[in-house]
Formats: sequence, C-alpha cells, structure tokens
Amino acid sequence: MYSSFVPPRQVRIGDAAAFVGTTPRAIRHYHEIGLLPEPVRGGDGRRRYGYEDMIRLLWIRRTADAGIALDDIRDAFADPAPAGAGGDGIASILERLEETLVAQEAELRRQRTAVQRMRTEGSRMGLLSDFVTGRLKSLPEGSLRQADLDTLLVTERIFGPLGAAVQAGRFIALATHPDLREESDRVDGAEEALDDTIAVDDPRVARVAAERHAFEEALHAVIEDSGLAAGDDALFDSWDALHPAAADKGAAADEPGPRSGRGHELMSVLEAIGKMPYDFSPARLRCMELAEELGAVP
Repeated sequence: MYSSFVPPRQVRIGDAAAFVGTTPRAIRHYHEIGLLPEPVRGGDGRRRYGYEDMIRLLWIRRTADAGIALDDIRDAFADPAPAGAGGDGIASILERLEETLVAQEAELRRQRTAVQRMRTEGSRMGLLSDFVTGRLKSLPEGSLRQADLDTLLVTERIFGPLGAAVQAGRFIALATHPDLREESDRVDGAEEALDDTIAVDDPRVARVAAERHAFEEALHAVIEDSGLAAGDDALFDSWDALHPAAADKGAAADEPGPRSGRGHELMSVLEAIGKMPYDFSPARLRCMELAEELGAVP
C-alpha cells in the first residue's frame, strides 16, 4: 500500500531554511554572494527550491559549520578550473582553515593560562609576564602597591619582561624595608610638589634633586646588600636560556619593543617613550635632570 502523502516538488524559502537549519535571511545572503544560484520563482513571485537546491544548501550549511568561510565555500563549489590553470581547491582551503584553527587553539590556551595566572597571582599581578611575577612571588601579600604594579606594567611594555623583572628588585627592596619606603614616599611627594607654579631655577628644584640622588644611593646600597643585584645576573642567565636566539644576537636586554602579548607590536624604546604621556612640570623635569647629573658624578 502506497502512502497517500505526496512530497512537494518545490518549497518556499521558509520551508527550505527550516529543513536545512538556517534562516531565510542567510539563504538570501547566499544568493547575493553567488554561493547559491537564484531559484525559479512561482506565479506569486516567490522563490521556489527543488531537490538539488536543498542538497546544495545542506552541503553549504555543513561546510560552514566546519568553519570554512562562505567565500571559500563558493570557490570550492565553483566549476573546476581547466587543467594547469592553478587556483585554490578545497584541499588548500582546508589546509588554511586548519592552520587558522591551530592558531585559535594556541590563542585560547594563552588566554586560559592568563586567566589562571590572574586567579593565582591576583588579577593585576597576573597580567604581568610570569618572568616578572616569578620574582615577586616571595613578597608578603599586599606589600606591593598599585603604583608599583603600574610602573612594572609600563616598563614591561617599553623594555620587555626582562627589563621589568630587573626593575622588580627595586620594589622588592621597598616592600621589605619600611623605612626606605617611607623615604621614597617623602621624596616622591617633594617631586610632585614641583608643579607648574615653580620656576626651573627655584632653589627647591636643586634641593629635591639632591634628595632624590641621596635616596637612590641608599636604595642601591640596600639592593646590593640584600643580594638582589646578584639576582639580576641570574635573571639574565634565565632569559638567555629561554631566548637563545635573542642571546646569540646580543639582544636579550636591548632588543627594541619586545612582544609581551597579543596585540603588542614591535616598537622601539624611543618610540614607546614618546607615546607614553607623563604630566611632569618643567621644574620637575629639571629636577630629574639634576638628579641624573648628580648620579653621573664619579
């Protein structure tokens, strides 16, 4: 006994979309980009889709679900090129897609690692390079200030993880020597007081510069005595071991603008410094120059 049900020879776009698992809007887009030929229209002016149209729609949907771009699907479904004409086939499309997926998987692993580090180290410290945070792990919780992490973030962007890891020794010394931290705050406050109302030749500028120089000398002595300076040598050795190619070129510490993460393009040190704004008054800049000159005196 035959079934009394007779399947339609053609269906409207809504029925076609429902069967394939897509939307009428998507099918119209396929027509617009040449991926699916326009079907015949019925007496009411609406599109009608036959068996071959449905088969093509199913293949389009399955191929798109695999991650292949619609333009690539269109090229793959096009009539084969004459022998020797070259051009991309489905094999090369799939090869490119696999390379893209491998890169996406690597990026997802990097993001997951970053999230795990943020949960372990604390949200902000975890965003620094593990080469930097590795040197800070021994510090008591809360001993680092937000401003310390801000400075390390900027340093890592300009000089890379190695430069920031070396600078971390400064904040380790401050975090473990309360009297030194107190003097640092005092000198920082004196420098901040050199605002735009202070002339560059004001005696306070030279006085604060001398205070900055004296503080840096005391800080350097603490870093030397505590063994942090010796730790810098170990940092360079570790960096060279992790980046042998850079070490061979002598670029471990001086390589301009090292990459520190996704979206961080190569940038020279001067370029990076020129793009980072600092709201320093002329008096404060002069104070920094004088302190540097005092440090250069043998």
